[in-house]
Amino acid sequence: MRIALVGCGYVADFYLNTLPNHPELEIAAVTDRDAERTRRFASHYGVRAAESLEEILEDPSIELVVNLTNPASHYAVSRAALESGKHVYSEKPLAMEMAEATTLVERAEKLGLRIASAPCNVLGETAQTVWKALREEKIGRVRLVYAEQDNGFLHRLPYRTWRSESGTPWPWKDEFEVGCTLEHAGYYLTWLAAFFGPARSVTSFASILVPDKECDAPLAVESPDFSVACIEFDSGVVARLSCSIVAPRDHTLRVFGDEGVLSTPNCWDYASPVYLKQRTPLHLRAEKYPRAAKLMGLGPRAQTPVRKPRFRYQSKGAERMDFARGIAELAASVREGRPCRLSARFCLHVNELALAIQNPDNFGTPHTLRSTFDPIEPMSWAT
Repeated sequence: MRIALVGCGYVADFYLNTLPNHPELEIAAVTDRDAERTRRFASHYGVRAAESLEEILEDPSIELVVNLTNPASHYAVSRAALESGKHVYSEKPLAMEMAEATTLVERAEKLGLRIASAPCNVLGETAQTVWKALREEKIGRVRLVYAEQDNGFLHRLPYRTWRSESGTPWPWKDEFEVGCTLEHAGYYLTWLAAFFGPARSVTSFASILVPDKECDAPLAVESPDFSVACIEFDSGVVARLSCSIVAPRDHTLRVFGDEGVLSTPNCWDYASPVYLKQRTPLHLRAEKYPRAAKLMGLGPRAQTPVRKPRFRYQSKGAERMDFARGIAELAASVREGRPCRLSARFCLHVNELALAIQNPDNFGTPHTLRSTFDPIEPMSWAT
């Protein structure tokens, strides 16, 4: 499938670096509202530079638009792509307002198009390994989940020196104004929704603990730099999710069941090990799962028929994530005529959860979820 990237900012490098993992995807063009950034990015990767979004939307050979713009532009760009008859894969969040996100999903459905949003780490080896263990009831009935999305004292880190491979500075203004919940909660909200189904309600608290981020320019919007939520799922599972840019870096997940505990140290790493602690009458017996890929039967021999992912990592702190896997999943669902694992309704539900956690005053707390979705399927190699 021929795709085009709209937005050549910091995150775009991660997509282009993992696109070779999916040879069925052909990059047709890239564009950005900053012409110089478009030129630099296109030159770095040897791809076509389009002069505008309109040029991409008018190209009938492009079937899918990857929306990597500023979050405030997600709705407008995605809506324009849909109206031009193109499928859409958007960076998170799907939209900054729930009404806009709902409009995008309903419009896509009416037009017979697909829309999905990042993050796609639920399709990774670590998430699929945890999910497989849960389906096999390795820890019995699940009661409680603790998920952490803390990223250190971010505004004191040397972020002014951070550059993407193609030379784009880290977008500190967007990051601080959008807020850590909308930026990062989805990395676990997608896991929790996939594992335990739609959420029934969420009770949240959010706060601005550090009003002065010591930025080089004033922030137009002050967003919470800490949030904590308790989510009750229809399945009866309760999850506590914490997000911050104040507490030390911690991306751990712990799932507590009647017969044991499943855990992994880093949801941003597709090769993060998964641990099982089984309850016994006398003690907790710990055994370490093999690396996720090995547990899933993805050793070199088992993977011979399939192209083994070859990840390219940023040299400056990039996580081991295949950013392009979500695009590939959406494209495959179109090609194979099947539901997308990152379905529009699934992404809408995750969007509602994230917005409710970041904005408890606007959504009310506890907030009863209005959106829902049909169960999603694990990756075929994880069954």
